[in-house]
Amino acid sequence: MAAAGLRRSVRGAACRQLLLTLVIFSLAGEACKKVILNVPSKLEADKIIGRVNLEECLRSADLIQSSDPDFRVLSDGSVYTARAVVLSDEKRSFTIRLSDKRKQTQKEVTVLLEHQKKVLKTRHTRETVLRRAKRRWAPIPCSMQENSLGPFPLFLQQVESDAAQNYTVFYSISGRGVDQEPLNLFYIERDTGNLFCTQPVDREEYDVFDLIAYASTADGYSADLPLPLPIRVEDENDNHPVFTEAIYNFEVSESSRLGTTVGVVCATDRDEPDTMHTRLKYSILQQTPRSPGLFSVHPSTGVITTVSHYLDREVVDKYSLIMKVQDMDGQFFGLIGTSTCIITVTDSNDNAPTFRQSAYEAFVEENAFNVEILRIPVEDKDLINTANWRVNFTILKGNENGHFKISTDKETNEGVLCVVKPLNYEENHQVNLEIGVNNEAPFTRDIPRVTALNRALVTVHVRDLDEGPECTPAAQYVRIKENLAVGSKINGYKAYDPETRNGNGLRYKKLHDPKGWITIDEISGSIITSKILDREVETPKNELYNITVLAIDKDNRSCTGTLAVDIEDINDNPPEILQEYVVICKPKMGYTDILAVDPDEPVHGAPFYFSLPNTSPEISRLWSLTKVNDTAARLSYQKNAGFQEYTIPITVKDRAGQAATKLLRVNLCECTHPAQCRVTSRSAGVVLGKWAILAILLGIALLFSVLLTLVCGVLGATKGKRFPEDLAQQNLIISNTEAPGDDRVCSANGFMTQTANNSSQGFCGTVGSGMKNGGQETIEMMKGGNQTLESCRGAGHHHTLDSCRGGHTEVDNCRYTYSEWHSFTQPRLGEKLHRCNQNEDHMPSQDYVLTYNYEGRGSPAGSVGCCSEKQEEDGLDFLNNLEPKFITLAEACTKR
Repeated sequence: MAAAGLRRSVRGAACRQLLLTLVIFSLAGEACKKVILNVPSKLEADKIIGRVNLEECLRSADLIQSSDPDFRVLSDGSVYTARAVVLSDEKRSFTIRLSDKRKQTQKEVTVLLEHQKKVLKTRHTRETVLRRAKRRWAPIPCSMQENSLGPFPLFLQQVESDAAQNYTVFYSISGRGVDQEPLNLFYIERDTGNLFCTQPVDREEYDVFDLIAYASTADGYSADLPLPLPIRVEDENDNHPVFTEAIYNFEVSESSRLGTTVGVVCATDRDEPDTMHTRLKYSILQQTPRSPGLFSVHPSTGVITTVSHYLDREVVDKYSLIMKVQDMDGQFFGLIGTSTCIITVTDSNDNAPTFRQSAYEAFVEENAFNVEILRIPVEDKDLINTANWRVNFTILKGNENGHFKISTDKETNEGVLCVVKPLNYEENHQVNLEIGVNNEAPFTRDIPRVTALNRALVTVHVRDLDEGPECTPAAQYVRIKENLAVGSKINGYKAYDPETRNGNGLRYKKLHDPKGWITIDEISGSIITSKILDREVETPKNELYNITVLAIDKDNRSCTGTLAVDIEDINDNPPEILQEYVVICKPKMGYTDILAVDPDEPVHGAPFYFSLPNTSPEISRLWSLTKVNDTAARLSYQKNAGFQEYTIPITVKDRAGQAATKLLRVNLCECTHPAQCRVTSRSAGVVLGKWAILAILLGIALLFSVLLTLVCGVLGATKGKRFPEDLAQQNLIISNTEAPGDDRVCSANGFMTQTANNSSQGFCGTVGSGMKNGGQETIEMMKGGNQTLESCRGAGHHHTLDSCRGGHTEVDNCRYTYSEWHSFTQPRLGEKLHRCNQNEDHMPSQDYVLTYNYEGRGSPAGSVGCCSEKQEEDGLDFLNNLEPKFITLAEACTKR
């Protein structure tokens, strides 16, 4: 040949026999007409290649099988490829088996597949050789059967190179199965190129072997490029399908509807996917208990569902299913796997609780409460200690007064009937109750919740007891007129004996009477007024007057009740004007409103009628009254009324005619606020009030003038005008004697009368009224002896008061001017204050003496010294001009 190349041919008798020969399993039966289908040499997977009329062979066939796994036949006779098929020979056949299990009939249809090979024209030697540019080097499809039975070594195919025509060529292979695991599975004859397999192959372990073939000359020259040689292992249905779990556990409610999903089972198959070997079908082999059949499984998905309404946990609470899975789409020659499925039926509230009997009886003593009188058992077939089994009891009828209560014992599921409110035998000898029961969980079946089976009647018999008196009702009411005469008798509290239903033989006593207004007749219980009843005294007036009464029988058993007395009001109180003294600031205020109240009930009260009775012409001319509302009137003055205090009589009368007249003090004052005129308008007769205010003012003033008062005392005790150096010490009055003081009497003219001895003198002075009109006051002091202030001074020595006293001297007046007093005290007090204003290190300190600003001159109250022992009234005019803050205190003192 002009162009040398590689020529590859497949020469394997065993390989061709594998691809072209079909093993047919013959069944006993008649053979039908052979069918011939014309197909191409290469068939794709899942493609229809023709249709066979199966009805002509066996019309009633219920099982259709194909002898060749590469092809599958549907019920309508359509023939499909199960995988890609290459027809290496012109013909290939397989058999379709038809079976009728009911008639026990089997028939076969032979299908022959044919394809026409292209006839290659033999080239004449003289013809021109056409060279193809396309490469011819490509793998030749080859396969081998899984788990082949041999004989081994098994011939697969022959590899031949075109270079063998001109050269001596040697063949070799490499790849998995040759020089890779599994080693030595394939080998090739060096001279012929025949490829062999040495042992069976498991497709689930190795599904394809990618070998590479080499052609080389004796000197090692590569006669051609390496040839890829894939060898595919054809699957055999050698693996059983296996469930994912050996035991499945599912639960389903007993109240499930038809078609409820119970669970899903699943199986796997190691054979080649998407083939008949792995097409699985599920089914239920066995159910325990056997009947009735309650479950089904979907053949393709493995979903288990309910097919019956008769699931009842109380009958069967658990089912066991033997599940089967089969490959080859469930055909009888398919491989099978099994598993167990346990289905537990869960409880639903499909059983109503029922009473064991329809009627019950119970007994209880009267007046007993919080006692158990009956236990009522019930039956429920549902699961114990669940909400479907636990019950709730209800009293449907007969407990309108709330005497009973029923609860559930959580341990026994019994109804516990108790008396929670005392029963009275005299009122009711027996009580009939209707009891209902239901479950905690809702009922699942469509039947009435309450039927004749879950109701029961309970008759409670009350036992009589000999009991004490009863105070019923606990509060009884009686109405008594106000101001009823003492000794009046009225019906009182009535108790009774529950056995006889009357009050004979009972005695009564009074336990509590707030005002002591009544007494109680021990036999009849009637009340007798022991004092005048005054409605206005009781507080609050509109409430009842409660008396506690004790009723006692002959066995000294008792009960307690309340007699509520409603005191009926009579018009025994006239209206009363609230004000006693008012201030009207003229001209700012043109009137004042007068208010009145009446302690009687409203029917005897407002509207009030105000009037000015026959008064002096001056009052009638200057003052007038006008009505404001039912309880107030307006008192107005004329413009020509003078500034003074008026006493105006005003009469006020209620609707029933009760009237009263009151003298109202009205201070018509020139002011801007009534508080400025309250004090100046007081009458002079209120002496104690003024002195009470004076005492308070004196106490306050003395706190600020204690220094001045003590210094005055020292001046009066000295004989001369010399003061001791330590006058400004913390103890301003210095004394070094512990002997009893002398008795002295201060005379009316300001002199001290000596009564004990002649060697001791005192002083009694009056301090002036302070600085008035810019004038300078003098300080009057009474001293003993002829010593002056200067005679008491010493050159740097300390002196006491006794050192300034003389012997037998006569008492005369000693007067010092304010300038002398100031010049003496100012430097000494300044020095003492300077020392007090320093700390231990003689440094200025700010926490001893504080500086105050000037607060003005003069005071309406004057100086403390104005208070002489003569108790003159001349200096008390300042009390009429006090600040407003003392007005309230002054009024309180006046009211005393």
